Amino acid sequence: MANPSSSTAHSEPIQDFSHCHDGIVSKLEMLGELPDLLAPAARARNIAENAVAFFQVAIFEHHQDEERELFPAVLASAEPGEEMAQVKAMVKRLTDEHRELEGLWKQLESGLKKLAKGQASDINVAEIQRLVTQYKAHASYEETEFLPLSQTILGRNANHMSALGLSLHMRHTPVNVNATYI
Repeated sequence: MANPSSSTAHSEPIQDFSHCHDGIVSKLEMLGELPDLLAPAARARNIAENAVAFFQVAIFEHHQDEERELFPAVLASAEPGEEMAQVKAMVKRLTDEHRELEGLWKQLESGLKKLAKGQASDINVAEIQRLVTQYKAHASYEETEFLPLSQTILGRNANHMSALGLSLHMRHTPVNVNATYI
């Protein structure tokens, strides 16, 4: 008859191997989660990269167009008195909002650039949401209040609207430095 303690002693090495698999399987299960996490991480990098490129090229340029072309044109064409006061207040508000939004962007930009490169970033997610929310409110005010008033003011004189269109066109037409002029 076999000694029970000797049987247990002989099975302990096998048990040790069996319990090792518990830890291995646990780590492999975590590794198995990785494919599901890679797609969102790649999307986050892509969104950050596109945001950096878009904000610099499109949004800053859009603000410049408004401040150098649209706002002065509307101010120049507004009727003296109440309309002029309203336009001045709107232009001030929109310009102030531009600076605030650009300042928020500058706070986020370096973190977004790191994220776009797949680097660790301590980006402030609350500030991202603040930028998105404030820009939506800015755009809504401009679309529903300022642009309709601008259309009314500049629409009184076709030459004013044409001048604004030409000015914007010239600003966005690339200059050919190699052109030969006769």
